Amino acid sequence: MVIDCGQVWKRKKKAPKKFREAFGHTPLSLQEGIAWKCRRLVVGTGTGALPVMKEVQAEAKRCKIELSVLPTAEAIPEFKRQFDSTNAFLHVTC
Repeated sequence: MVIDCGQVWKRKKKAPKKFREAFGHTPLSLQEGIAWKCRRLVVGTGTGALPVMKEVQAEAKRCKIELSVLPTAEAIPEFKRQFDSTNAFLHVTC
């Protein structure tokens, strides 16, 4: 699930599926159209299953966006802490 400026939609993971074999799971990649219009981006990894590609981490740093990568159970309260300036990717299926 993606939360972008209060709008919620399903993650579009068709493009990053090509990386699935290398990561064991479809990773969060730049090809997904990440919601960068924020000060913070919280990524919930499920129980740790969702990998975040190094390119995503580098882009967050380049854009001066605070990136938090946490298990989803921890990511939700982190998102709520400052939700007005935070977007989120939450892996909720495993």
